[in-house]
Amino acid sequence: MEARLILSALRIRKQLRSHERWSEPELRAFQSARLRDLRRYALAHSAFYRRFHKGVETSPLADLPVLTKAELMANFDELVTARGVRLTDVERHLTHLQANERFHDRFWVTRTSGSTGNPGIFLVDRDEWATVIGSYARAQEWAGVRASLTRRTRLGVVSSRVPWHQSARVGMSVDSPFVPVRRFDATQPLSEIVAGLNDWQPENLVAYASMARLLADEQLAGRLRISPRAVMCSSEVLTPEAATRIERAWGAAPFNVYAATETAGVASECRNHRMHLYEDLVITEVVDERNQPLPPDTVGARVLVTVLFSRTQPLIRYEMSDRLSLSAERCGCGLPFALLAGITGRAEDSLTLHSPSGDEVVVHPVVFHRVLEPLPVREWQVDERADGLHVLLGKPVSPQAIPPTQLAETLTRALRHLGAAVPPIVVEFVDAVPRTQLGKAPQIKAMRRNRRRDS
Repeated sequence: MEARLILSALRIRKQLRSHERWSEPELRAFQSARLRDLRRYALAHSAFYRRFHKGVETSPLADLPVLTKAELMANFDELVTARGVRLTDVERHLTHLQANERFHDRFWVTRTSGSTGNPGIFLVDRDEWATVIGSYARAQEWAGVRASLTRRTRLGVVSSRVPWHQSARVGMSVDSPFVPVRRFDATQPLSEIVAGLNDWQPENLVAYASMARLLADEQLAGRLRISPRAVMCSSEVLTPEAATRIERAWGAAPFNVYAATETAGVASECRNHRMHLYEDLVITEVVDERNQPLPPDTVGARVLVTVLFSRTQPLIRYEMSDRLSLSAERCGCGLPFALLAGITGRAEDSLTLHSPSGDEVVVHPVVFHRVLEPLPVREWQVDERADGLHVLLGKPVSPQAIPPTQLAETLTRALRHLGAAVPPIVVEFVDAVPRTQLGKAPQIKAMRRNRRRDS
């Protein structure tokens, strides 16, 4: 990690730490000022925003149009505020990216996986990248792991090593004598990851939620022998069953982190294991299908994020398909930030079946969680295919303990209760469920026809 970047990241983390002692009025005043600066900058430097926000330049945030990923990518050259940046050149840069190289020697570029059919590309300058790193450092500190120039902290990350993925780029950026990082690809054989972690002995373990669950099983079986001070889960829904296994393995509950390529950290858990929004970095609106705000404890159809530190590629009311619910409660930890009541996944995690009369029946992932999470299996996945639903169960403790026919009947009853005409359900035992290029193991794989066109 270059010295200038690490000093910037430490400076920003110090600033963010001071925000955590604010009163709520101080937080709202800061948020309003940052939003005003962001909007002014976007109008002054982005031809797209001058057109997109024409006539609503002084309107409240809630009255501004929603920016979809498809619209962002279609107008990339005009939206980006840096001169001389063209999408074709950025795409070429990503094609040849090997490690932590920067576009035009100035910009860190990341992209989404494109699993929903339309990858998004995002670039930031040094100050913005330092803020990205600072947001992840906040999550680490809240989990009880604080790095500094005088405190060496060994970090183990099990996620993606694809160079354009944000977790890979952050890992390469923070790797230093102060925060030595060893990164493991979640697509590697599990035995290799276990051997590497045993050798590295990380003080902080960061992993996809599905991978942390597998590693917890390895620890309980005695094959993995590490003693991290904190286990942090990200990128996938952390289910109660997975959290319980992790706590059994290492004696403490894991810390959940909510982040995205577009935003970096959005929320993470405090010492009380309550998830706080990073309201000084991102404005998060939980909305319904018509983009109307929802009351607390109501799961939204999507979220709209406004990244307050974005300047190179301003993101104002940018749509993400994550399904969240806010909480009206306050936490006793002293932080001024609002709480999330829950994170239930992405809209793409839902299946769309049909009723006997042909009406759409949206099946939320929690329906499958309730039936499959308690099973004595290492992992599971529901894969929607043309011939029906294939339920993949990874390495059960005892296949005889899970009669496939009985499990299929239980799921059929649950889906019929929702009013769905249930397709054939096939239960299969597999050595491991398939993972994506980035090493994620989605628990629900819907056919592409079920996904939103502009996602």
